[in-house]
Amino acid sequence: MPFVALTTLGCKVNQAETDAIAGLFKERGYEVVGFDQPADVYVVNTCSVTHMGERKSRQLIRRAGRLNPAAAIVVTGCYAQISSDEVAAIAGVDVVVGTKERQHIVELAEKALRSGDKINAVGDIMAAGEFEDIPLFSVPGRTRAFLKIQEGCSNYCSYCIIPYARGPLRSRPIASVLQETEKLVAAGFKEIVLTGINLGAYGRDAGSSDTLTEVVKQILKVAGVVRIRLSSLESVEVSDEIITIMQNDERLCQHLHLPLQAGDDAVLKAMNRHYSTAEYERLVADIQVRVPDIAISTDIIVGFPGETTAMFNNTLKFVERINFARIHVFPYSRRQGTPAAEFSDQVPEQEKKRRVLVLQELADAKTVAFQSRFIGRKMTFLPEGRDGIKVEGMTGNYIRVYTDDIGRVGDRLVKAELKAAYRDGLWGKIID
Repeated sequence: MPFVALTTLGCKVNQAETDAIAGLFKERGYEVVGFDQPADVYVVNTCSVTHMGERKSRQLIRRAGRLNPAAAIVVTGCYAQISSDEVAAIAGVDVVVGTKERQHIVELAEKALRSGDKINAVGDIMAAGEFEDIPLFSVPGRTRAFLKIQEGCSNYCSYCIIPYARGPLRSRPIASVLQETEKLVAAGFKEIVLTGINLGAYGRDAGSSDTLTEVVKQILKVAGVVRIRLSSLESVEVSDEIITIMQNDERLCQHLHLPLQAGDDAVLKAMNRHYSTAEYERLVADIQVRVPDIAISTDIIVGFPGETTAMFNNTLKFVERINFARIHVFPYSRRQGTPAAEFSDQVPEQEKKRRVLVLQELADAKTVAFQSRFIGRKMTFLPEGRDGIKVEGMTGNYIRVYTDDIGRVGDRLVKAELKAAYRDGLWGKIID
């Protein structure tokens, strides 16, 4: 039996795609092994959001070559799409596939193994017209599944390379979404995370009445669905009806990830973001009134070109006012081919690092404050992993729970009384 090893960098969309690719190999008779194991084929699903993502991608490619020099190394994902010649030139790479035509990835790997030829199968992503619908031939053994329902982005934020790596908006047909949902439920998954490059734009390309809200409503009708979580949404794409569903149906997790990117209006305008800080703040305040326990998480970029100390301080003040549950802080990464890469007043690297540390300290305090509100509460969480005698999992509102009641926890939603702060979450005691 041939062996395949896969690894993923970057976002939840990449993880969903890796799961689908693993299924293609399993369908062909391959056994999936860990990426540190000897294998006949290594698949590296790359990220290009930052320079760090590309560097880690190259490191993993070289690691695969050391594990088995005779193996076929297949590189896919965003880095492969936008820099295919650069990736193909890396020693050991046999196949380069971008962000489309991945349904042929097994055939390409086997062709490279037979012929010894290097294959660059990257095409023009801007010509992509339909969602590449790769069915889940098999599902990995986890309690949470990522279901990709949307591809592409047309926002063109001035700092972001992703629209050039992912192409135009394409939505998965709703019939296919429901079919894959039924598979995941039948396989025992208790949480389905809906993912997409621009998830809130679902259906916009098709010109139909199907929207993200309609997808959520239809999924909730599938028998056996326990929990749905939405991945990243643009604040301007949050519908009133989504919040209403969240109020009335506990199966839709009370968690929204709404990228802010900056707490200063001048920076937001330079970033080509389509909202003001006041609009964002009003939206969050309204949501938190309607869904009091909701977790609002976000992304913030510091050191964007032209961001002065005063502008950065505006971001700090904005964050202080908002009850964020979690904040992911990133230094601006200059991406060739994006408008911001040519902006003047690039912020020095050392200053970007300083700002990351300052904002991260505030972000950590925000997380502690949010989680502390729930000490003494009884809440359900979904166990996801075990570390010795400890079990950990996530509540619907994005709090990581740890417990030592391992004998009473299975792969199901469990209720616990939350007792105290612990690691990056809360310690809980299982309730009968």
